[in-house]
Amino acid sequence: LRLRNRHPLPIAPTDIDAVLLTHAHLDHSGFIPALVRDGFRGPVISTHATFKLCELLLPDSGYLMEADARYANKRGFSKHTPALPLYTERDAKAALASFAPTGFDEPTRVAEGCSAIFRPMGHILGAASIELNCNGKRIVFSGDIGRYSAATMIDPVRVPRADYLVVESTYGNRHHDETDPETALEDVINRTIGRGGSVIIPSFAVGRAQTLLFHLSQLRRRGRLGPVPIFLNSPMAVNASSIFCDHVGEHRLTEEQCREACGIAEYVRDVEDSKRLNRDPMPKIIVAASGMATGGRILHHLKAYAPDPRNSILLAGFQAGGTRGAALRDGASELKIHGEFIPVRAEVATLDMLSAHADQGELLRWLGGFEDPPIQTFVTHGEPEASDMFRRCITERLGWEARVPEHGERVVLA
Repeated sequence: LRLRNRHPLPIAPTDIDAVLLTHAHLDHSGFIPALVRDGFRGPVISTHATFKLCELLLPDSGYLMEADARYANKRGFSKHTPALPLYTERDAKAALASFAPTGFDEPTRVAEGCSAIFRPMGHILGAASIELNCNGKRIVFSGDIGRYSAATMIDPVRVPRADYLVVESTYGNRHHDETDPETALEDVINRTIGRGGSVIIPSFAVGRAQTLLFHLSQLRRRGRLGPVPIFLNSPMAVNASSIFCDHVGEHRLTEEQCREACGIAEYVRDVEDSKRLNRDPMPKIIVAASGMATGGRILHHLKAYAPDPRNSILLAGFQAGGTRGAALRDGASELKIHGEFIPVRAEVATLDMLSAHADQGELLRWLGGFEDPPIQTFVTHGEPEASDMFRRCITERLGWEARVPEHGERVVLA
């Protein structure tokens, strides 16, 4: 994937009219600064909340890539000499000027003969599906589909019609555990604290961190979580939590619940305070980015806590193939972090029910909202097995035409 980021695009950035962004997560927004730096001059159209979150995520992404490149060059473990960031913090800040936020359910001009409508999809704050109407054709992009009856986010909104549909398939081959997430979270915490260990939770700064804080606050409110200290070690997650509370009405929480969730943890902003957590032997809960352990402060915590069998590493959602999170999920006995191999002796627990992605049944439920089958459905955004399984589900259960496009394949819409 890193190499793909460096490959030339099949179309020149200067020839792209607009970018339509479904939500702020970096696997969707993260290439925008490079695109703008390389010549894209059109608008980046997103919801208002997505823009506010990108103001946090994109500059931080550039900063971290610069820091990682410096560290790799200093330690000499990069495969490339010299190691270079995909883009810089300055590139990311410059790209923010290209954003043109729009509201939900408002037809928005994209280009000559094309307009778009953004509809709420749950998943994270600001996430949307996009209905693109171009010259009489209606093309719908699902974006990432959220869960029904999620603790913090609203249900994904149905889309009535599409000539062509592009749908995600992250969990197209599985069903989520129906265990109550607070009970599962409580069990891992109590088991770990009982043996004198700490719970380390890799978390997306946007979305997952706020959900975790909410569940932890509910456990403490109900007397099910003792006085164990909780640390949110991600300045971005702290700021994202503030944005989350600024958008009451776009999620399920009341203002009081937002205040309670945001007050459950001690915020760690300073790097030295972050390092001190690793030296403190007392049991604790640390929530830190990134969610798949691809970077961020969580790496330093994993180096410190993974070798101790008293501790637990709690994976609270999807782990893409090739990431450290996926390696932990699959039972890796060691992790390579900053050029070192770190033994993993801590307990690894996975709470898939905390995922912000719809499972197979929920994906099919959302598809059931279409009044008529699309001419063609393109199944994307999933591991190969998940995408192919979901394609088969669509054809066998719904009777729709569906296929998994190849990477780089061009499709002509008749």
